Amino acid sequence: MIQEKILVVDDEPITRIDIKEILQCKGYVVVGEAKNGEEAVEKAYALEPDLIIMDVKMPKMDGIKASSIIKGFSNTSILLLTAFSHDELIDQAKEVGINAYIVKPITEKDLIPAVEIALFQRQQSLRLHNKIGKLEQQMKDRKLIEKAKGSLMAQLECTEEQAYRHMQKESMEKHIPLAKLAESMLEKSK
Repeated sequence: MIQEKILVVDDEPITRIDIKEILQCKGYVVVGEAKNGEEAVEKAYALEPDLIIMDVKMPKMDGIKASSIIKGFSNTSILLLTAFSHDELIDQAKEVGINAYIVKPITEKDLIPAVEIALFQRQQSLRLHNKIGKLEQQMKDRKLIEKAKGSLMAQLECTEEQAYRHMQKESMEKHIPLAKLAESMLEKSK
């Protein structure tokens, strides 16, 4: 089983140690630590964690700003840590795409379920992106096939069904997907 990689970001060393210990005791892999938002961005880029547990209030760059930058280049989940909860923070977190947040002090009872949910959300998001990619490719292939079919109809002066059957037959004979055949037919007709 592939273990998810977690980055812990907090300006308080004791908090980082506590979180790291809780995670490691539950079998999670902590791949790195950072003490501010700038380090979080650098380490997120270098380590490609699946989840970042990040404090909101930190020197140099706060957790919201760092999360915004990280979400721009990564599909990692982010769990924010905050000393207090208020509507403005929740709105900012939603705007940036934060997956969850926990109010300090942190306990294992609160942390582990939030970690599991954030990691599950990431898996769901990756599946959705994969599915969207496949659908986009299918649409692209369908457009190619339709365009090639139209070109073939004009060349052979045949019906749409006859052109499609002709393409299917050639695809089977040449052992290539219909979309690849359509692409090569369109290249030849240029």
